[in-house]
Amino acid sequence: MKGVLNAINGIVNEINGIFNATNRIFNFTNGIVNATNGIINSINGIINATNGIINSINGIVNAMHGIFKAIYGIFKATNDSNNAIYGIFKAINDINNAINGIFKAIKNGMNGLENAIYGIINVIYSLNNSINGIVNVIYSIKNSINGIINVICGLNIFSKNT
Repeated sequence: MKGVLNAINGIVNEINGIFNATNRIFNFTNGIVNATNGIINSINGIINATNGIINSINGIVNAMHGIFKAIYGIFKATNDSNNAIYGIFKAINDINNAINGIFKAIKNGMNGLENAIYGIINVIYSLNNSINGIVNVIYSIKNSINGIINVICGLNIFSKNT
């Protein structure tokens, strides 16, 4: 009778092992979801960097508009030529600032791209580790099932002997 109880206890332990292994699969699946969110965040970073470049280009367009406006002011009012020339230099300064902004945005964009690429590589490693974990859990479930089969065979032999 004690052997039967031990065998039943063994079956219960193996079933608990299957539940634990299943929980590990859910944990690995959550890891894959988190890694996917990391990829999405990296892509959003690339989009934000691209928007920064577009805004800098718009600044150049606005500065060019300012230059043409200043040149028009020179031809229209020679008495205000000093003010118009000042406007040209100011517009050139705006262009310079806008060009600096583009280079800064490109630099930031490149840094964002590099970080995004590293993030994607890390996510791929994480996915690989998660897949390896799932494979190990599947082997653990297989071993647990084999353990239950062995316990059942042991019960069968025990019942034949008694």
